[in-house]
Amino acid sequence: MKPPVLQVEGYSKHFELHEQGKLIPSSHNVNFSVHAGELTALIGPTGAGKSSVLKGIYRTYLPSSGRMLYRDANGRELDLAQAGEHQILELRRWEIGFVTQFLHCLPRQATLDVVAQPLFALGAAREEAREQAAELLAAMNLPQRLWSVSPATFSGGEKQRVNLARGFIAKPRLLLLDEPTASLDPATAERVIALIEGLKANGTAMLAIFHHPEVTGRLADRVVELSPPPAIEELLKEIA
Repeated sequence: MKPPVLQVEGYSKHFELHEQGKLIPSSHNVNFSVHAGELTALIGPTGAGKSSVLKGIYRTYLPSSGRMLYRDANGRELDLAQAGEHQILELRRWEIGFVTQFLHCLPRQATLDVVAQPLFALGAAREEAREQAAELLAAMNLPQRLWSVSPATFSGGEKQRVNLARGFIAKPRLLLLDEPTASLDPATAERVIALIEGLKANGTAMLAIFHHPEVTGRLADRVVELSPPPAIEELLKEIA
């Protein structure tokens, strides 16, 4: 078997509220691997830190401890926990994608260009990128009349379709998904599941949190169950 695209070892994250002198535990001692062409699913109760793990890998959060060993397209291994900001930005541009639960984009930007933006950043021709964006938006069943307007006023489900299309378009080597089908109607959710299966077949490695256990059962090749973090007193002993 080929080495994993991502190997997470002992990942933990806690938040320190300096003004209040409080420590808030989140993810704790998380271990798993993510392989090309496979989907690893994170499960566990609310508060177990599932989203914190995704944000740590994408480096929205700086991990409190642990290693996140990422193997890039050239076979080089990099600990994302120790990587510099420039390295992280380059990986986000070329190799690592993240579909969050919320859509963030420039104001007044047409939906078609919001979706095509990752391809623009990679130097793709504008019309070719917009054509691929249109194909994905059609696959997401987003009405064509909405493609030329900003998604700022869209419903939650419509925004999520735009968010997913933008995350899928560049076919990243590692794709992080935070409850991608949570706000979608059943028909659109099935379309998204089909697109995820297509990305897997093309070799994308995925790490995902799903809202519905049945979706996890259908898509996951590996399932990692996270436990609630330890009590603050126990955490203080560990980091002392």
